[in-house]
Amino acid sequence: MSSKKTVSPWLKKLGDTIRRERMAKKMSQQQLAEFADLNIRNVQRIEAGEIDVLLTTANRISKALNCSLEKMVPKS
Repeated sequence: MSSKKTVSPWLKKLGDTIRRERMAKKMSQQQLAEFADLNIRNVQRIEAGEIDVLLTTANRISKALNCSLEKMVPKS
């Protein structure tokens, strides 16, 4: 029996957007984790779309990336 979870398409889009914004700013996952006051493993899991993200966490990430929350959040 496999314990692998299915990734939500919405969470995957959010993670992809965060990764693109981070890379466009030439920021490592470690730097993003530090600026957003997060654990690096959580940043990795968020970018992979593996975990749900609280609005407060998404807001901290958007501020760390100097990117609007509206730009990060997928429309559907």
